[in-house]
Amino acid sequence: MAFEAIEGQPRAVGLLRRALESGRVAHAYAFIGPPGGGRTTTALAFAQALVCERGTGCGGCRACTQAAARKHPDVHVIVPTPPETNPKGARAIRIAAIRELERQASLRPVMARHKVFVLDDADRMTGESPQAFLKTLEEPPAQTVMVLVLARAGAVPATVLSRCQIIKFTPRLDGEAAVRAEAVELLAEVRDKGIEALFRRSQAFDRDRERAERVVDALWLFARDLLIARVGGPESLLIHADHAAAVARESERWSVEGILAAIETCRQAREALAVNVTPRLTVEIVAGRLALGAA
Repeated sequence: MAFEAIEGQPRAVGLLRRALESGRVAHAYAFIGPPGGGRTTTALAFAQALVCERGTGCGGCRACTQAAARKHPDVHVIVPTPPETNPKGARAIRIAAIRELERQASLRPVMARHKVFVLDDADRMTGESPQAFLKTLEEPPAQTVMVLVLARAGAVPATVLSRCQIIKFTPRLDGEAAVRAEAVELLAEVRDKGIEALFRRSQAFDRDRERAERVVDALWLFARDLLIARVGGPESLLIHADHAAAVARESERWSVEGILAAIETCRQAREALAVNVTPRLTVEIVAGRLALGAA
């Protein structure tokens, strides 16, 4: 089942399961918590359960299979994108995306009882987008459920949050050091043994989007630490402080421009995990870039 793959958020998962079991599903939710806490994975699992033929996210019916593959016609994921005129510009959820959401929400579900919209990084709505989205929340279309994924409550206007049921996600403290160690170990093995080692290790992430999210986050933070070390920043700023010597050695192999490009790769990979990209492929791209990019 989709919810069973979510680790470390029993309260959030429990609240959503009770809503499904009782049939008292709100028309809008705000999943609030730090990155890496499983907010997006939980939102997608909730969407799968809402369109599931059994209403549980069973994982075995046609609807669940389609939702898991990001191909269900009633599950829509909105992510920040660059301007159409500038592919390298700042990514945001712009008014055009909200207008399209409004149009899609006005239509009846194609297959399921519900039509679900997940707004990942909803705090990156810009310009008139929050106000336009508020109008949709004020008059929610029947059979439609909206899920906003946010880092903090103050990231969107209070008028938007007031119309959402808030689900809080706690930071994952247990296992974070283990994930960082796994990321560093992965890079070292790929550097020493080549691309074959990457393909062998990446099999562990096949269909495990939650684990891939955590490792990509750890690799992203490792790239951040490379930048700090490369420009001579103090060790006290490092996230991977327990691997400070390894970070310092690795940073010498990189240019500042190369590290910035690697950080961008991590950011794009993290966004890709919210849409139809396999976890295994995503980890391969990021780990390959960091392990072999400066070689």
